[in-house]
Amino acid sequence: MSAIDRLTGLPVSDAAPHERGDAARNRTLLLDAARRLIAERGAEAVSTDDIAAAAGVGKGTLFRRFGSRSGLMMVLLDEDERAHQQAFMFGPPPLGPGAPPLRRLLAYGRDRLAFVHTHHALLSDANRDPQLRFSPPATLHHAHVRMLLEAAGTTGDLDAQADALLALLDADYIEHQLSDRGLTLDALGDAWESVARKLCGQ
Repeated sequence: MSAIDRLTGLPVSDAAPHERGDAARNRTLLLDAARRLIAERGAEAVSTDDIAAAAGVGKGTLFRRFGSRSGLMMVLLDEDERAHQQAFMFGPPPLGPGAPPLRRLLAYGRDRLAFVHTHHALLSDANRDPQLRFSPPATLHHAHVRMLLEAAGTTGDLDAQADALLALLDADYIEHQLSDRGLTLDALGDAWESVARKLCGQ
């Protein structure tokens, strides 16, 4: 099985399963309330109590629907995450298929940097839950980077090298570099490119 076959066999974020009318309504109420509160206060300042109260449901309903606060945060990311995944797996080059693997890897790094910066609060929050940090979407990103490294002729431990590149795309790392060190997204993209090129022998 080729690297591309292995990658396309991985699950992209799934849409919500079919729900009863009241369950679907509660889910929508909770998501709308969470989006509204996060827009007003930022993710860090919004608790499960706040979300449940704003939605007009009990906190137990929130946990039954999403499992945890982090689970709810990941659902909020789902639509944008799925669009991002579709772009790098099936969209036009250089991000999608059709460009040389190193060029795709460089495009992925810069695109993911922008995505993570835009969704920093939600990603940072979700990353505190170990079960979500290593969720199917995270596995897909790792597999994609690994596949591109392999296709570019990279040798050595490809899993470790993919982990190293993805560490440069961690939400809190990026926020630290931007806020505390005064770097720009362009500078972080240049750093990603430098590491990626070295790993690919260029």
